[in-house]
Amino acid sequence: MTEIFEAIKKSAIRIREAIEFDDTGYSEDQNATGDTQLKLDIKSDIIIEEEFRKIPSIKEIVSEEKNDKTPLHVEGHYLIGYDPLDGSSLIDVNLSVGSIFGIYEGGYAGKNLIASVYVVYGPRVELVIATDKVRMYRLNKSDEFVYLKDIVLNEKGKLNAPGSTQMCWEPKHKKMIDDIFADGYRLRYSGGMVPDLHQILLKGGGLFSYPSTSDAPKGKLRLIFEVFPFAFVYEKAGGGSVDGKNRILDLTPEHPHDTSPCFFGSNSEVQRVLKTYE
Repeated sequence: MTEIFEAIKKSAIRIREAIEFDDTGYSEDQNATGDTQLKLDIKSDIIIEEEFRKIPSIKEIVSEEKNDKTPLHVEGHYLIGYDPLDGSSLIDVNLSVGSIFGIYEGGYAGKNLIASVYVVYGPRVELVIATDKVRMYRLNKSDEFVYLKDIVLNEKGKLNAPGSTQMCWEPKHKKMIDDIFADGYRLRYSGGMVPDLHQILLKGGGLFSYPSTSDAPKGKLRLIFEVFPFAFVYEKAGGGSVDGKNRILDLTPEHPHDTSPCFFGSNSEVQRVLKTYE
């Protein structure tokens, strides 16, 4: 998979440049789930597909920005689901955004995920690769990603990132969040999945939640492009991820754009979620 990781690094450098200098306005197009696309969403998707087309081992890709799967190489082995620019609506206020990649063998199910990668475009560009471990890299002046450290979660964290529309929360979820804050957890929520989950990982632990709500009963975040890859990262870092009752990586979507409620955290917080939703 080394050549895939290198293709992602090349994509990240090109996307970083686009974020810094290209038009950040909206296009006239919508993605597969009806979100109006930023011009940067479209360009980032094109960049990644261009780089992946150069890799013979990639059989097929599926992007959050496209309706259907895109075949690349008949003799390829790997399937990749990705979100080319997660949180792109935050760019116009200059907050961190990211790219997310899940690398699969044999189908787009959680059990078939063999590696995941995400990139944070912030004051610095950082890249995290999860295989047997979770390794973090940072882009230097020479446009090289330099290894910094392995990421390992503590058993219990201190941060709380509660997503979704609060007025649509179930009472039990609201009570859980209130209790977490009462226990001294600190609020850290930007509205960007990548930077918020990255912060929890680097600060040792906590909880990121995007529950089932009255306006989104099946959650909002997409399994193949967002939820599975980060579930893999969190498990390999020593934490976990659940949909409230089930381990995320035990789920199998029926459609490329299926969503799910999701909770990511260190083990103490994940157990707290399971107790709330049992």
